[in-house]
Amino acid sequence: RSTPKPSSAASDVYKRQAWNYSGRSDIVNALNNIKSKNRITEQELKSHLMTNKIPDPDLIIRTGNQIRLSNFMLWQAAYSELYFSQKLWPDFNKNDLNKALKEFEKRRRNYGSI
Repeated sequence: RSTPKPSSAASDVYKRQAWNYSGRSDIVNALNNIKSKNRITEQELKSHLMTNKIPDPDLIIRTGNQIRLSNFMLWQAAYSELYFSQKLWPDFNKNDLNKALKEFEKRRRNYGSI
C-alpha cells in the first residue's frame, strides 16, 4: 500500500476507488491484528485499517441509483458527506462530478456535533 498522490486539480484533493473492498472485513481484520489487552481506542483501531495512511473521505459519491454504502469504508465514512447519483459508474462524467462537488460545497459540515 502506498499513500496516493493528490490529484492535479488541488494539492489536498484525492480521488480514491476501491475494488473488491469490504468495510466489514477491514474492521474484523484490524481487530484481529490488535495485540493489546487494554481497551481498544478509536485511534488504535484506525491504525490497523487498510486505509490507515490516507485521510478519511470528505465526500463519497455513490452511482447507479443505489442509496446505501454497500459495505464501503464503513469506519472511514462516519463523517463523510454522501452524494447519490442515478447514473451508472461508466456514464458518470466530469459534469456529474462537478455537480456533486457543487452540492458538497453547499453543505455545512459539523462532524457529529449539533
